[in-house]
Amino acid sequence: MKKIFVLLPVFLIGAVVFGTGQKAAVNERVVKIGTVGEITAMWEPIAAALKNEGIRIELVKFSEYVLPNRALEDGEIDMNAFQHYAYLANEVKTKNYHLTPIGETLLAPLGLFSRKIKSVSEIKAGDKIAIPNDLVNEGRALRVLEKAGLLKIPAEAGPTPALSDIAENPLGLEFIEVEAAQTPRLLDDVTASIINGGHAVDAGLNPERDSLALERQSEGSQNPYINVLVVRTAEKDDPVYKRIVEEYHTDAVKEIFQKEYKGAFIPAW
Repeated sequence: MKKIFVLLPVFLIGAVVFGTGQKAAVNERVVKIGTVGEITAMWEPIAAALKNEGIRIELVKFSEYVLPNRALEDGEIDMNAFQHYAYLANEVKTKNYHLTPIGETLLAPLGLFSRKIKSVSEIKAGDKIAIPNDLVNEGRALRVLEKAGLLKIPAEAGPTPALSDIAENPLGLEFIEVEAAQTPRLLDDVTASIINGGHAVDAGLNPERDSLALERQSEGSQNPYINVLVVRTAEKDDPVYKRIVEEYHTDAVKEIFQKEYKGAFIPAW
C-alpha cells in the first residue's frame, strides 16, 4: 500500500542555549499526527501551547483516507485526525483495527459542487456525478442527492445507502465513484461532484457559499459524522494525548475555523 508522508517541521522545540554555551537537553515527547489534505492551521496554536510542556507535534500528511488508519495501527504515527465516527467504525469492523476515538473535533458537511452549472435544476438526463467511493461517504452523498430531488431511496436503507438501494433515478444519472480526495479534481470532467468539506476547502471552495446542495448536519454527540482524534486503543488513556485533546478544544482553534475557513467547519465541542 502506498503511503505519502510529508513531515511539517513547523512545530519544533529546540534545546535551550545558555550564556555559557552549554545546552540543556529537553525531554521532549514527539507526537506524530496523521492528517489528510491541507487543513492544518488549527494545529498551530495547539503546538504553540504544548511546546513549553515538552510536547512536539509533527503532522504527517497522507494523500488518501485509506492510509492514516493503517499507519496508526502499524505504529508509524501516534494519532490521526481526518475521519468521523462512522468511517472509523467501518474501518475497525472491516479491517480489525484496534483504534479508539479520544476527542471530537469538527463537523464537515458534504456538498454538491459544479463548474458547469449554477443550480441543481440544470442537471439533465445522463449527466455524470462524481461521488466518494468509500461505503460511508458514498451513502452520505446519495442522501444529499436525494434531498436535492434527484433520487429516491427507501428510508429503510438508512443514512448511508449503497448504489443498489436507489429506487428511482429519473434522470438516469451516471455515478463516477472515486476516492474522496479525488472528487474536486473531477470537476472539469463531470457535471457535478459531491465533495467532503475538507477537500472542498483545499480546492478553494466554501461549502456554504459555493455548493449547489449541502448536507445539513445536526450538532450533538449522537451525530456519526463528527470528526474525531483517534489513537491506538491500548494508548487511549495516555496523558499526553489527553492534553492534545484539551488544547484542541479551545477558543483559539474555534477562531481559526472561523477566520481561516470562513465557517466551512463547525466545532464539535
